[in-house]
Amino acid sequence: MLTLKYIQENREDVVTRLKTKRFDAGEIVNKIITADNDRKSTQAEADKKQNELNTLSKSIGQLFKSGKTEEANEAREKTGALKEEIRVLNGKLAEIESDIQKLLVQVPNLPHSTVPEGKGEDDNLVEREGGEIPTLEDALPHWELASKYDLIDFELGTKLTGAGFPVYKGWGARLQRALINFFLDEATKAGYNEVLPPLLVNEDSGFGTGQLPDKEGQMYHVTEDNLYLIPTAEVPVTNIFRDVVLDEKDLPVKQCAYSACFRREAGSWGAHVRGLNRLHQFDKVEIVQVAHPDNSYEILDQMVAHVQSVVEKLELPWRILRLCGGDLSFTSALTFDFEVYSAAQKRWLEVSSVSNFETYQANRLKLRFRKAGEKKPQLAHTLNGSALALPRIVAAILENNQTPEGIRVPKVLVPFMGTELIK
Repeated sequence: MLTLKYIQENREDVVTRLKTKRFDAGEIVNKIITADNDRKSTQAEADKKQNELNTLSKSIGQLFKSGKTEEANEAREKTGALKEEIRVLNGKLAEIESDIQKLLVQVPNLPHSTVPEGKGEDDNLVEREGGEIPTLEDALPHWELASKYDLIDFELGTKLTGAGFPVYKGWGARLQRALINFFLDEATKAGYNEVLPPLLVNEDSGFGTGQLPDKEGQMYHVTEDNLYLIPTAEVPVTNIFRDVVLDEKDLPVKQCAYSACFRREAGSWGAHVRGLNRLHQFDKVEIVQVAHPDNSYEILDQMVAHVQSVVEKLELPWRILRLCGGDLSFTSALTFDFEVYSAAQKRWLEVSSVSNFETYQANRLKLRFRKAGEKKPQLAHTLNGSALALPRIVAAILENNQTPEGIRVPKVLVPFMGTELIK
């Protein structure tokens, strides 16, 4: 979240920049500043009362020693009244501070200066694109190919759990495993340290990366234990550094992780979410970096280049979008989306988002670093990206590589699959 100090010192900048995200921050910023002024005056009053109490308390002993018993008893009564006044003021102070925190978490991250104006996904800018879009006659969509080659059983998944929980079978399961191993190997080669995180996190972890408060109800909640199924490995991996102070020399920290991901995807229906296009459970490899604020955007470019290289090795047609303000997430300062082309569906499918959150997550996480020779630490920058999410990658591989003989396996996956053709 934004720091209170930044909002106080840059009110107009906050309001103006958040208009790019189509968020009217005027009212809530005024509430934050008003509440903070109230906090300051209450704190000043409490401090004044505490000083009076300290002075009066010291005088009581002297009064008794001087034989001024009546004055001493009066002073003692006054200390009791002061203590009660201070207790009330401290209670009020705690309420104000709680209210300020509740307001702060409602303010989105500020968009980077390069974020274009726009209402939604139709206004995103194409940065660059590559690969060849295949020309196929009578191409089958991936859900028909999955049935034809017995790769994925959507109906069985519905029987076992519900819609959006497919069962991968035979070569379909092997393709999943191949992609996961390939993505992890590529990330490791790029210098990322692999971790295998839990699939459930506590409330503090959800808050730290901005998933909580869950305004859209997209997280699965295990109510009895108050735990949440992770929507992405970003949550546990980034929270590894919650309440941590790193040394500047150790930045950037690079982590990658494979995990299953769980999203309720409330309100999703229609042909555009058929098959693997929109799932409640899916697999993904995530890359995360904790970076120095001075070079986090250079690192963002490196992460984008890494994802591009992985998509290119899969021989898929791709494009990179710079998200406009209206399509930018609540927590992101700048995001690049990757899409691959689906030859059978004849449309672009999103497979990755790579984002810089600057200090927004770090402030919630209390994730800081300390420069050599300095006592006071400062907030780090956090970044993450999908490298990659599997479902739509699998959809594009199946659809784009279908032949009369079977489905051609991309060359980089052959060593993992043990075959060049699924048939």
